[in-house]
Amino acid sequence: MPNPFNQQVIDEFRTHHGEVGGYFEGARLILLTTTGTRSGNRHTTPLGYLPDGDGTILVIASAGGSPKHPDWYRNITAEPHVTVETGAFTYEAEAVVLAGEERDLAFARAVEAEPGWAEYQAKTDRTIPVVALREVPVAGPPNINAGSMGEAIKVVHDAFRRELALIKEELIASNGRAGLGAQLRVNCLTFCQGLHNHHTGEDIGLFPYLSDRHPELAPALTRLHEEHERIAALAEQLRRVVTAENADPDAARPDAVRPDAVLPEVERLIDELEAHLTYEEEQLIPALDAVTVPTTS
Repeated sequence: MPNPFNQQVIDEFRTHHGEVGGYFEGARLILLTTTGTRSGNRHTTPLGYLPDGDGTILVIASAGGSPKHPDWYRNITAEPHVTVETGAFTYEAEAVVLAGEERDLAFARAVEAEPGWAEYQAKTDRTIPVVALREVPVAGPPNINAGSMGEAIKVVHDAFRRELALIKEELIASNGRAGLGAQLRVNCLTFCQGLHNHHTGEDIGLFPYLSDRHPELAPALTRLHEEHERIAALAEQLRRVVTAENADPDAARPDAVRPDAVLPEVERLIDELEAHLTYEEEQLIPALDAVTVPTTS
């Protein structure tokens, strides 16, 4: 059973689809469920994470700089199959402990994004582990934490809204550095890829489904598809900016891309995406509200 603080966070996380207040407000947060090494019971822990792209996220076994590894880390070293809840999605993953240079580079990215990780490392003699949680691919649609298809659309949209707003905050906070931080670049690229995957899924799955059952939605679906193309162009422009050679955070050059040069690209994407998401919700949720989808336990 989680301690009272963790249980409160877990309950709030599940109730509000990943959005919590207090200590974790505004943080990237997941719920990680592992299998106890001795009891065999399932244990859920709220953890901050770093995007890593390609269906992978990183979690850090800091335990606040404690001399001992946290329980969840000891569990995954014995049984690496875990369950991840993002607020919008629940999926199975394999936990892989990073080693050597791969671990060091990942930890350096984490410190660059949040210096508190370095403070935790300074407090302990152990090398704080970095763990990759790699999603296990499954057939069929993703497991969305919603009770209907209409709610599922809103839950996924809100997750995109939160992530893009967080990227904007990170750009503002990092203004003044010579180049983009490595983790900030990963965050942008992961967002763009996730948005591409979501819109592709709608174009080939959801929109044809609705077109067959609700022909009156044809004009709205056509508009939404066209908006996907405009948003894809904005996301591609953002991707080009953050992957440019002069965006390298280690590049000591006068033309290095600064965060304030990327911010307008993100703001344009926010404006276009918000208008799109709002219109989609207005047009499609009424048609989807009666259709139930499986809920997670």
